[in-house]
Amino acid sequence: MTYPAIETPASSNAALWTGRVLSGALITFLVFDAAIKLVPLQVVIETTAALGFPPELARTLGALTLICTALYAWPRTAILGAILLTGYLGGAIAIHLRIGNPLFSHTLFGVYLGLMAWGGLYLRDQRLQALIPFRR
Repeated sequence: MTYPAIETPASSNAALWTGRVLSGALITFLVFDAAIKLVPLQVVIETTAALGFPPELARTLGALTLICTALYAWPRTAILGAILLTGYLGGAIAIHLRIGNPLFSHTLFGVYLGLMAWGGLYLRDQRLQALIPFRR
């Protein structure tokens, strides 16, 4: 099965690099987050328990984060990775809402990361630009 070619204007060099920087910062943060959950550090165990999860679940959460981040980092699967990260971050937002954490520093942090993920991907991936064309 063949698909018709989708023509999109080439991204500017500045937009491409902005997307790479946003995506790179997000990937770096999420790999660090996954790594401290895989170890797991004492602060992770305490925080996981405070969120209402059994501490032994930290490694599972770290593995999920790492898998979704790897899919996001790989260009061929970046859109799938962004979709999976969006679901993961949505769960984090729901947990913070449930326990009543502060809105801007904790609850909306997942929204900030999601905006970085999709914004960075949009700026660096012409397939996504063709799928969601913003027009002036």
